[in-house]
Amino acid sequence: MSRQPSSPLRIRDFRLLWLGEAVSAIGDQFALIALPWLALVLTGNALALGGVLAVMAIPRALLMVVGGVWVDRMSPRSVMLASNAVRLVAVAVLGVAALEGAIELWMLYAFALVFGVADAFFFPAQTSIVPQLVEPDQLQKANGIVQGTAQAAVLIGPAAAGGIIAAFGSAGAAPNQAGVGIALLLDAGTFLASIVTLWLIRGRAGARAAGGGSLLGEIGEGVRFVLRAPALRVVVLLSLAANLLLVGPFEVGMPVIAYTRLPEGAAAYGIVLSAFGGGSLIGLSIAALLPTPAPRLLGTVVMVSVGIAGSGVAALAFAGTTLVAAVMTAIAGMALGYGNLLGLTWMQARIPSRLMGRVMSLMMLGSMGLVPVSQLVAGAAITVSLDGMLIAAGAGMAVLALGSLLSRTIRDLGLTPIVSRGRSESPAEEPASEWAAADLGQPTVDLEDNDAVYAALDQSA
Repeated sequence: MSRQPSSPLRIRDFRLLWLGEAVSAIGDQFALIALPWLALVLTGNALALGGVLAVMAIPRALLMVVGGVWVDRMSPRSVMLASNAVRLVAVAVLGVAALEGAIELWMLYAFALVFGVADAFFFPAQTSIVPQLVEPDQLQKANGIVQGTAQAAVLIGPAAAGGIIAAFGSAGAAPNQAGVGIALLLDAGTFLASIVTLWLIRGRAGARAAGGGSLLGEIGEGVRFVLRAPALRVVVLLSLAANLLLVGPFEVGMPVIAYTRLPEGAAAYGIVLSAFGGGSLIGLSIAALLPTPAPRLLGTVVMVSVGIAGSGVAALAFAGTTLVAAVMTAIAGMALGYGNLLGLTWMQARIPSRLMGRVMSLMMLGSMGLVPVSQLVAGAAITVSLDGMLIAAGAGMAVLALGSLLSRTIRDLGLTPIVSRGRSESPAEEPASEWAAADLGQPTVDLEDNDAVYAALDQSA
């Protein structure tokens, strides 16, 4: 007979993480609105916008695995603290420059480079810290809370940022930069809040997680784990393809739509991104509150969500009003929010804690590896046809989703064995329970026995 897991929010360290990330996530939306808008204001060129975003994405992708090694060496908390400190300084400097009306295009490229490097270390730390703070049977709820809060920030932050940029855009020494400067300085304040809450965390997430091999040797250990896991390999390839088709068209196409077609301008851009956040929040809430799909259906459900998201992206080509654009992005966000939470929890449950940073960084490298290409191609394609670019991207996602279901590995994704964590791996005071895996009808495997782990993963092919 199964029991319901207690709320992760009853755990002090998880509450601190959640609070700090909630505040910081709102600030992140201010920067995500401000940077593309500033690039368009300075150049009026979608290709330049794509270039700025690519300069941020390239170091993030190239250094992601290095970031994962340092997460396993130092602990997720330490890496998150350092990354937030770097990003605080970068955002504050750019914000002050914007208020002074001194921003030039090269400064955006420099900011994007610094931010991308810091992100490469932050992202694997962020996805690795939650399993260290909660019990395995609380993991999906904990992920739902963290991801749901981030999407709630996407619901609140962009509209607020767009409003601030529009309201203060006529103030200051440089009319087109003043509102952006205020938005960036607010983001800097939220990084400070996150640093404070992370500093107060004192559980296992603050302890040194791994020690001292060579950088290449530790990366190699993570690579070998992924290569021995057929399901992980396939998920990496699918994530890479989906992000190639989605990220550039959305991140470059959406501000161009707002800038050229929607009369509300920056405010419309904020509203549409908020709609995406609202849809994602609904999808995450459904995934967190409802039972996980049966193991034999999990892969199919996740890929159907990818196909629905693609339909929403394609439909943006026909969005002539802010309302229509908001509805389409909300549909895409809901599908992605639901599928992403299922996928994240699936991965975390199948990676040993000692490899979590490295393997998660490899997974993110797979999903983000072609993002710079996606952004540059989208920027170039828009110069030919904005509508054609959106329709092609959305149709490609739908074809990818349907085609992936021909793979037995994807159809049987939920049957991949779950890693069983003993007391030495559990972050809580009591031993980690295996009831959740048993209730789902999924096998478990002892992570201390590497041969058993690899054998089980090989059998999942």
